[in-house]
Amino acid sequence: MEITLLAKKDDKLTLVIEGIDNVMANTLRRLMLAEVPVLAVEDVEFHKNGSALYDEILAHRIGLIPLKTDLKSYNLKEECKCKGEGCALCQVEFSLDATGPCTVYAAEMKCKDPAIKPVYDKMPIVKLIKGQKLKFDAVAVLGKGKTHMKFAPGWFYYQQYPEIKIGNVKNADEVVKVCPTGVFDADGGKLKVKQLEKCVLCNACVDKDENIEVRGKKDKFLFYMESFGQLDNKEIFLKALEIFDKKLAEFEKELKKK
Repeated sequence: MEITLLAKKDDKLTLVIEGIDNVMANTLRRLMLAEVPVLAVEDVEFHKNGSALYDEILAHRIGLIPLKTDLKSYNLKEECKCKGEGCALCQVEFSLDATGPCTVYAAEMKCKDPAIKPVYDKMPIVKLIKGQKLKFDAVAVLGKGKTHMKFAPGWFYYQQYPEIKIGNVKNADEVVKVCPTGVFDADGGKLKVKQLEKCVLCNACVDKDENIEVRGKKDKFLFYMESFGQLDNKEIFLKALEIFDKKLAEFEKELKKK
């Protein structure tokens, strides 16, 4: 396997992965999306809620707030020594106390662990008018995306790496115009590939001129990663590989029993 960094911007990453097939690419995608754990609020206890929103609506909003996650300090509840009863190693507590008039933001959620905090400080929770109060305690736990989307660390997708062959194209200018992502350029009436990685294999150019051949390579992929901020993309990728190794070891162990 060969991995090349193609682009990096904020929490977005584009990789070129060569030497794998479609099954492996999809396995990596599913592991990152559904198996890499992150922290999210699971339980909320309201002491005061004078806002216009019901407790259930607020709890839903609070649960969807992305939280910075430290995988080295916390365990999944089902893997913790407390056997899921709840302790400092598998859960972390938040509290909030606000009085209107104001907009209550995620940054006002105070955590007992200074390393754990909302990813986006200015994510609004609710607006309070004069005299309205909001006070609650919340508990966040590690979870997996396959259980609930609030535990997903990001969004990940891939496509086959494009391969374009240009024959005797007579209407180069029209092909340039029909391409939705700006892959081609026409130089003196001659069609050229300007930005190969932008090709989405839509075949709009092929429909315009049959002398163009577009296909995706079976052993090379463009892999797109967009972290929600709980973990960085590198940590997500490495954790997914670690989980994959663990699953393969478990499979081998069960296979030997047969």
